[in-house]
Amino acid sequence: MFDSKLFGEAFITLFVIMDPPGTVPIFLALTSGRSKKVRRRLAIQAAVVSFAVITCFALFGHQILDYLGISVAALEGSGGLLLLLIALELLTGKADEPTENADVNVAMVPLGTPLLAGPGAIVAVILYVQRIHTAGDFLAVAAAIVAIHVVIWLTMRFSVNVIRVIKESGVILVTRISGLLLSAIAVQMVADAVIAFAKGSGL
Repeated sequence: MFDSKLFGEAFITLFVIMDPPGTVPIFLALTSGRSKKVRRRLAIQAAVVSFAVITCFALFGHQILDYLGISVAALEGSGGLLLLLIALELLTGKADEPTENADVNVAMVPLGTPLLAGPGAIVAVILYVQRIHTAGDFLAVAAAIVAIHVVIWLTMRFSVNVIRVIKESGVILVTRISGLLLSAIAVQMVADAVIAFAKGSGL
């Protein structure tokens, strides 16, 4: 039987961690200067990439990390450093004139991962997978993963309409603010990774 309680817990947890509304300003900043058609394409690409990464770790998460000898703290630290590089580009304006190749990269990195499918979401999914004992549990967790990515896609898809209100000049402002917020997120991820390493080494 479908476990609606487990579905609710998993969906809410992933919603809070992945924060679809919070991705709107960053999505608009990273897709600045692109046409509405390209923005919509990037929205679905980012959602698909995130879904693929989350699904992969849901199925093989423990095995992948154990095989490579990677700790969750290391994953979080590397994700933070990657986001920091992107944040610096947004703050300095180097991301204002994207190329065609950048279109694909933006959907994959940093939108798809590590912004959406980041360490927090990956760890949460791995933990919920460990709670699967019946077919109903499996359906509940799978449905939660699918549902959150539908919400993510819809959020980014219709955020394109915001451009009509704030215009391109507003997007430039949003870009700078997003760079600041993204840098803060990156620093927090690196700090959490350092704390995790310190605790793990008994410091």
